[in-house]
Amino acid sequence: MPQLNENFLRLEKNYLFINIAKKIKAFKEAVPSADIIRMGIGDVTLPIPPVVIEAMKKGCDEMGVKETFRGYEDSGAGYDFLREAVSGYYKSFGADVAADEIRINDGAKSDCGNIVDIFGNDNVILVTDPAYPVYVDSNLMCGRKIIYADSNEENGFAAMPDYSVHADIIYLCSPNNPTGSVYTREQLEVWVDYAKKNNAVIIYDSAYEAFITDPAVPRSIYCIEGAKEVAIEMCSLSKTAGFTGMRCGYTVVPEALKVIASDGTEVSVAQIWGRRQGSKFNGVSYPVQCAAAAVFTEEGLRQIHENIAYYQENARIIADTMTKLGVKFTGGINSPYIWFKCPNGMGSWEFFDLMLEKIAVVGTPGAGFGKNGEGWFRLTAFGDRQRTIEAMERFSGLVSEMTK
Repeated sequence: MPQLNENFLRLEKNYLFINIAKKIKAFKEAVPSADIIRMGIGDVTLPIPPVVIEAMKKGCDEMGVKETFRGYEDSGAGYDFLREAVSGYYKSFGADVAADEIRINDGAKSDCGNIVDIFGNDNVILVTDPAYPVYVDSNLMCGRKIIYADSNEENGFAAMPDYSVHADIIYLCSPNNPTGSVYTREQLEVWVDYAKKNNAVIIYDSAYEAFITDPAVPRSIYCIEGAKEVAIEMCSLSKTAGFTGMRCGYTVVPEALKVIASDGTEVSVAQIWGRRQGSKFNGVSYPVQCAAAAVFTEEGLRQIHENIAYYQENARIIADTMTKLGVKFTGGINSPYIWFKCPNGMGSWEFFDLMLEKIAVVGTPGAGFGKNGEGWFRLTAFGDRQRTIEAMERFSGLVSEMTK
């Protein structure tokens, strides 16, 4: 009889968003006429920009002609034209990332979950809490010890390291999902210093970097001196360019990042990751990579930033509503997420149920992201403009009634 990896039994029985879906289904069955506005899952709603779609169509056409047909991509790391485009994009905001340090993937979530394959299970994992669930779950599946750095109201949901505590692998996300907070240059310098002193590796999730508007906020950890010696960075085109249904992103593993093996030899992390991917991943389709490359053209960047600006205005509308109501929140600037404190000291799931039942608006309970999320709530700016406005009108009525 086969044995299970019983580390899976350590996971929550139901994934956060499955629980939410069950609650919505039950509510719809009870109130079929309810007009539900969804502001929970961070999925985009605007179509992919035309220049990107045209590039994908062209790539598809090339696959139908013998002379331009593409099979396996030789390196498995992505086509040179896309890696060079991503490298140029990094350099445009001050991060010197070479094309051969970039590996194209089918979205940041995949690599974020898979990167754990190349690290031993005895490593101590440090996660800021609250956090995107994949950071915790992918390591629980391997049986690793996980410790937490508290992100909370007192530190603006931007946890900093405790030098008296050792960690081997560190997960950071900025702009943060779920809290919408960002790390300053000075704060990231401290994290890089901590990683060096602990001989640790930072796994840095920059999936929302395109939403940063403050020039003082780094859009990549590689804007920090010395970060290439300690950090792997992952980014996605899901929110940047609407690729949630097309799946494409990239992971940067610098050549300068080395670890010491048990026999004392120095090992290139990039080489080990490349070997893992060569065994378990066949790459992203040629048409999708053509589409991704178009994102980084002058016209592509102009068109995607029109969509980003639309979501940023939605975020402003939500943030302004919170400000007028006197509700404490983070995010809304440099981020598509608004993270607010539940009124009247309510719990996250308690407030979720109240919003669903009273105003038919769905968000994400902060408790689903970790213990420091209890009593907080996440809304996303990825919805339709008029629906966002209507949701905030309903929300204002609910909170005003609650705080009379």
